[in-house]
Amino acid sequence: MAARSVGWLTYVPRCAQGRGPVRRPIYRLFRCAGTVAADLRSEERLPGSVEPDSPDKILQKRFSEVQKERREQAQRTVLINCPNKISEKKFLKYISQHGPINSHFFYESFGLHAVVEFCQKESVASLQDAVCTPKLGTEPAIPFRSRFFNLKWKNPLNPTSEQPDVQCSNQLPPTSKKLFQLLCRAESIDDQLNTLLKEFQITEENAKLRHLTCSLIEDIAAAYLPYCTVRPFGSSVNSFGKLGCDLDMFLDLDETRRLSPGKISGNFQMEFQVKSVPSERIATQKILSVIGECLDHFGPGCVGVQKILNARCPLVRFSQQASGFQCDLTSNNRIALKSSELLYIYGTLDSRVRALVFSIRCWARVHSLTSSIPGAWITNFSLTMMVIFFLQRRSPPLLPTLDYLKTLADEGDQCVIEGHNCTFTSDLNRIRPTENTETLELLLMEFFEYFGNFAFNKNSINIRQGREQNKPESSPLHIQNPFETSLNISKNVNQSQLQKFVDLARESAWILQQEDRAGPSAASHQPWGLAALLLPSVSHSKSLAKKKRKKPASERIRNLLDCIKSNRAEGPVDSSGERTTRTQA
Repeated sequence: MAARSVGWLTYVPRCAQGRGPVRRPIYRLFRCAGTVAADLRSEERLPGSVEPDSPDKILQKRFSEVQKERREQAQRTVLINCPNKISEKKFLKYISQHGPINSHFFYESFGLHAVVEFCQKESVASLQDAVCTPKLGTEPAIPFRSRFFNLKWKNPLNPTSEQPDVQCSNQLPPTSKKLFQLLCRAESIDDQLNTLLKEFQITEENAKLRHLTCSLIEDIAAAYLPYCTVRPFGSSVNSFGKLGCDLDMFLDLDETRRLSPGKISGNFQMEFQVKSVPSERIATQKILSVIGECLDHFGPGCVGVQKILNARCPLVRFSQQASGFQCDLTSNNRIALKSSELLYIYGTLDSRVRALVFSIRCWARVHSLTSSIPGAWITNFSLTMMVIFFLQRRSPPLLPTLDYLKTLADEGDQCVIEGHNCTFTSDLNRIRPTENTETLELLLMEFFEYFGNFAFNKNSINIRQGREQNKPESSPLHIQNPFETSLNISKNVNQSQLQKFVDLARESAWILQQEDRAGPSAASHQPWGLAALLLPSVSHSKSLAKKKRKKPASERIRNLLDCIKSNRAEGPVDSSGERTTRTQA
């Protein structure tokens, strides 16, 4: 069956095929008595998304609506550093003195922390009024009223006689060993891709922690800019972020600039006295410089603050120890927000999109095609654009083009930023569902075949039109920026890295073709499907690069071929002991 027919990560165990069901960890959202927990299916869907084949069509929320709800949720939330040995029951009883609690969870990052969301915002103020500034002995403390607290025992010598019963939410992706175990126990390649997505995607708890971190930074910035907003963008909100990814923040000053004077009779108009600067860039640099100083001197948990103000996009970089996030704070970067919204729409339209993107990114990371260090590598954003473009080229198309989304826009969607037309519909319910029913296995193999034979030397990738076009420049890889159309988002990629991508894509397509002909038996314990693609590629080892170029196949392919031949020799496979061949639905 096609992945679309099962909605967001819904699994049907098929134990009769010889592979046991994948045991997936359950991330609980702790709730106090009197509140209703979301059902399991809602926890497995993106916020604001619906199951594709739901009999009762539910209107999907716009990106802006989801972010507004998250922001309001964060404003009712506090972060508490807790003692290691603590009773969850006693903790909740103590905190609930300030008001009913909607939800809470624990996690570890430089100690045990609790994220507590109250039902009313007034409960936060009540808790703040009951908190005192700590005494640090000979070191003076800088008094700062935030929503980040320390919880200590009044009598540290005898804290509690009860055993601690706190369960911590996971905030990190699985280890390579655990991932391989899960992939090898899956029942099909489609199941493997969905399993990887399930393990790597940002959880509900992690999403709450990201928005709370932005809200805490907003509290600091609001001391100078009372009407500012700090919004997350990029991987944290575009539906393609994985556990452990950095947190990109945008300091939005539009609300401050849009403040309109009250209606007062008379012939006069009052304005604020302000200072002027020569350019918008200088204004951004000065604002970020001040915010950076505040984070460094007054921001609880903010360490390693760097002010990178001369970059193309000025930013403040720092670590938030309590949340465990590496953070980048920028301003005057509204196009990045629109890019996040566009990717959110593409990721929400069809469940196969995110599963394919996560797997391609993981594949690229394993083979060192991407890197966290700036250089000539392909970026995750470029890979995502390539997947979207590929899905636009399917027959029938699995994803619409950006130009088509523009035709569905209404008056409220009109958006021009710095002369660039960023208009597209924000209403997912206007977009007609795709008629494409291809399986994830087929899409994965076809992706590698498509780009393994793509004419990179003369064609560029353009998701706005969804078709190949002549390259306007000589860069090895040209991917047009969807909004700033004169820019190439992959200009940094050199010919060597592009050729490495092409070679690995061809190799991966070959491996999947062999899998389709004769998969390994359940008892072989050999990596198969997606797991086989994530094995290190010996053919691209630096030490053996020249030697391997002379050979028609890599060591990895030969080993897998030998494994396939040995499995064929085992004879016919019955329905209960072998993974069946996957076909297009």
